[in-house]
Amino acid sequence: MGRRGIGSKPRAERHPDELIDLSDAPDWREDGISRAEAVIRFIESLPVTAGTLAGERMRLRDWQRAIIEAMYAVDDSGKRQIRTALMSTPRKNGKTQLAAALALAHLCGPEAEQRGQVYSAAADREQAAIIFREMQAMIERHPELSERINAKTFTRELEDDETGSTYKALSADARTKHGLSASFVVYDELAQAPNRNLYDVLATSTAARAEPLMVVISTQSPDPNHVMSELVEYGRQVNDGSVDDPTFHATIYSAPMDADWLDESVWYDCNPALDDFRSLDEMQVAARQAARIPARESSFRALYLNQPVEADARFIASADWDACKQTIEPETLRGRPCWAGLDLSATRDLTALVLYFPSDGGAVLPWFWCPGERLDMREEQDRVPYRTWERRGLIEATRGRAVDKRAIALRLADIAGMYDLQAVAFDRWGMDELNRVLAEEGIELPLVEHGQGFKDMAPAVDALETAVLSCELSHDGNPVLAWCMGNIAIDVDPAGNRKMTKSKSRDRIDGAVALAQAVGIHAKQQPAITYDFDRELVIG
Repeated sequence: MGRRGIGSKPRAERHPDELIDLSDAPDWREDGISRAEAVIRFIESLPVTAGTLAGERMRLRDWQRAIIEAMYAVDDSGKRQIRTALMSTPRKNGKTQLAAALALAHLCGPEAEQRGQVYSAAADREQAAIIFREMQAMIERHPELSERINAKTFTRELEDDETGSTYKALSADARTKHGLSASFVVYDELAQAPNRNLYDVLATSTAARAEPLMVVISTQSPDPNHVMSELVEYGRQVNDGSVDDPTFHATIYSAPMDADWLDESVWYDCNPALDDFRSLDEMQVAARQAARIPARESSFRALYLNQPVEADARFIASADWDACKQTIEPETLRGRPCWAGLDLSATRDLTALVLYFPSDGGAVLPWFWCPGERLDMREEQDRVPYRTWERRGLIEATRGRAVDKRAIALRLADIAGMYDLQAVAFDRWGMDELNRVLAEEGIELPLVEHGQGFKDMAPAVDALETAVLSCELSHDGNPVLAWCMGNIAIDVDPAGNRKMTKSKSRDRIDGAVALAQAVGIHAKQQPAITYDFDRELVIG
């Protein structure tokens, strides 16, 4: 793909059938067309790279054309007026493809300038790579661009041989962000940015350019103090005329906060691509799930309706949790295979161990520990009956102001002797001391590391949710575990992955985390399905 340089891959020879057919594409270089029309024609010469329309040329819808016409309108001198453009839509309305196409228009299309600097930005490295990968896929299937653009996949950079313009993907955690002279910036999912630092750096990096443009494409932020919320509010003021700023354009598709979020007419109002390239069937399924699962209501409203809501509703409804209550006799589970989740505490928190017996009706056995010192004060602070729970044997209060790791280790040895532990999922935090005690005591456990980020917790959360809603999990109504389950708050990333978050939860969720790890590690370690291809095929 273009000339080769340090860090770039050799250009792969492509069969003509793999390249987009431009024989009937309008010429974006034609004299006499408007600046906006040139951008539209360029975008419509780019290939669709995924989905049912892959291999065809992009076709902008009327609402997309209106956005571009507004963004690239010129004054009497022919200069583009807009310097900042905001596009806030629910997910799956084609924002990634449009962002990639606009970046290419400024890198090597009608808006390219000599030695321009084009950037895409995002909250983290993985998100930042999304637009780069989309641009790269478009380039590889374009007969002209594949010959003139040099790609460096490792550093996520592109360079146009004809203009000398460069593109680079940046993330908020990048070390070096200063010294840029951006001609075009697209910030993807600004609402996910941990702070405004990268946005401010990029917004002020365009001063040396004659006609710079910064485009923000994102769902809304639930934080009213976030820079994304600031832009949305400013955009609404520009749109209603209370602020006169001809350099700022805002397109905001969002359902009103008091709208009926299950009303399909509301969906259509805020999803311009719905029942087009945004699937109505998928949205209907998501809505039905959100109507039953409290935690999904918030994520549905945030991601599907673009409302500035926090995904902090209850993860599992109490009715669904109570429906899984059954009498469980621990003695009948002796020697039975089980999977465990261990959530070690900080100094004052609970430590939780939960066993999950999938072959025994999904039976759950929990254990909890907490520091014994100042238990009365903890009871008053957390407003739960720690003393009562301790007397009933539901919590083991260890000596001192911190949970005694040796007491936990010895109890783990007892449990391992009673049940057939297949795996004990744990988070690395706090494990060094426990591992030392286990080694000193000669206790061997099938420990398996389990992170707390989206990568590990998202499938664990999904597995736990499925087990509860399908009643493939059973518990005896343990009040400590029920309390933890009721405290859960859920974080959702731009892709819809979910994880439990202690910082936003109502109170302790250690038991719920341990249970999710147990169910999740069981699901993860199930053997893959194998097929016997040597068997005779019988058709009858």
